[in-house]
Amino acid sequence: MKILFALHGGRRRPERLLALVFLACGWLGVFAGEARVPLLAICAAYPPEIAALQREFGVAESRGFKATTINGLVFWRGRYGRREVILFRTGVSLVNAAYQLQLALDRFPITAVLFAGVAGGTDPALHVGDVVVPERWAYHGESAYLNPDGRGGYLRPDFFKATYENFGMIFPNDVSVIREGEEDFVAVPTFPADAALLAAARQAVPKMPSTRKAGREVVFRVGGTGVSASVFLDHAPYREWLFRVWQARCTDMESTALAHVAWANKTPILIVRGLSDLAGGQQGANPIDQNEATVSGIAARFLRQVVDEL
Repeated sequence: MKILFALHGGRRRPERLLALVFLACGWLGVFAGEARVPLLAICAAYPPEIAALQREFGVAESRGFKATTINGLVFWRGRYGRREVILFRTGVSLVNAAYQLQLALDRFPITAVLFAGVAGGTDPALHVGDVVVPERWAYHGESAYLNPDGRGGYLRPDFFKATYENFGMIFPNDVSVIREGEEDFVAVPTFPADAALLAAARQAVPKMPSTRKAGREVVFRVGGTGVSASVFLDHAPYREWLFRVWQARCTDMESTALAHVAWANKTPILIVRGLSDLAGGQQGANPIDQNEATVSGIAARFLRQVVDEL
């Protein structure tokens, strides 16, 4: 500050002193790089999932968490161990997930997004209760629904170029997206999970305590592809098609939209999904109602272990 005073002839008028203090603080911020304090977004789609996360991360007013409501959405902000976290619901469906994550990113200085919830299993090697952490996410509902041509095929508009195997009249396609730095919309087949967060997930796997579901040991898998659409899938042939086309390990109604928004905002993301059902691969009625609370708890427990690895 002596140097600053010298530049002004040593005069210490109060208004100049105040201005110099603010200027000095600004310069110090520049020199320090103004590093962002990490704020982890911890989120889930609906009540059983969010309740499991609240238990695992100790979200309560009595533990210092404070609630803020924006456009009807409640954000709980506080600390988990050494880390600052903010917990909120994304809602069910691609539209809710995209809108509410973007709202969170616009209003809070979030540095990474972590999600835990349930999904339908589409990999025949996996079972109810198993946990998957895909490396990438694709939309399976970005599709053209086409008329038959009367000769065993389908009538395609000139603009439509089939990229993937169709499921009857349903012809999936990549979504076109844009973000800062791109000159125009580009087709993106999949949206990635963050490499560092995936590494933490791999480190978390061997540290998970033995967990059993439906008489068998729960398996934790990191890698592969997950798919999403605003569809509750409970159809065996379509499930088989998802695995054949994308080698999809799971399907749900939010994850690809979350990964899409994170990609557009250049924000790291990791999504953990516990399998509450087999998306139509089971015998009889879909068992999600019997499994959603328990499996949400398994997924939330794994996500907490991931955070502990960061």
